[in-house]
Parts: sequence; structure tokens; C-alpha cells
Amino acid sequence: MKKSLITLLFTVLAATAAQAQEFKIITTVESIVPSGLGRSRIIDGNADRDYKEFASIQTEEDNSRNKADRSDIRVKDFEETKLLNFYNIAGIRFQNIAANDALISSKLTAMAAEGWELVFVTSGVEADAGDKDGQGIFITRYVFKK
Repeated sequence: MKKSLITLLFTVLAATAAQAQEFKIITTVESIVPSGLGRSRIIDGNADRDYKEFASIQTEEDNSRNKADRSDIRVKDFEETKLLNFYNIAGIRFQNIAANDALISSKLTAMAAEGWELVFVTSGVEADAGDKDGQGIFITRYVFKK
């Protein structure tokens, strides 16, 4: 009887632990500003935030907004890895792209070694909108779970 209870307890604990998942997002920001004037980085936030502290539920009876201070949301504890910009003064620089790929691969490999599983990748671009814009980034988010 004692063995059965202990086995049942371990089974329940294992099932509970298996259901709990943790997610982590790593973001790369790569500059597509002409002349290489932008900044490119891998960003890995080290601070946790509970979204419930900054959320509000809107109803017909209560449409009050969350009054959290933006400074409470801001994360100051993060790892920032330098990347190279896509462009230099002469135009697009393929060596910079290859170097960024090597650094990003290194980060993804390190995450996998720490037990994180890459489950989703999404990217977007805000490109130069013409002669007067001079702005642009290529952003990629890597979503991991464990």
C-alpha cells in the first residue's frame, strides 16, 4: 500500500512538472540604415515581468485603465550582444551579415545547450521609406520553451 501511494505521488508530481512550461524570447535588431550609422544587437532580457501587473480588464461597468508607471515595465537587466550593421559607407556588406549569422547561431546553440527548445521564429522590417527617411531595422524574435 505504501509503495502504491509513493508511486502515485511521484506520478502526480511528474505530470504536474511536465505540464509547466517556461518561455523565453531573444530578439535581434539589425540596422538597415544607409552608411552604417545604425545600431545592431542581440537582446536577451534577464528580468521577469508578470503581465497581470500591467493589464486591465475592460467591461461596460468598469472601463478604468491600468495606472502602472511605464518605468515599472522597463527592463534594465538584460544582456546586449553587439552585431554589425547590414550597410557600411559603400553599401550592403555581406561579411557583416555572415558575422551576424555566426553570432546569432552561437547564441541559439548556447540556448539549446541550456535546455531551451526553439519553437517559433518571427521577423519584420521597417525599411527606408525614401530619400528623407534614413531609418530602418530588421527585427527577429526567437521564441524558446522548456
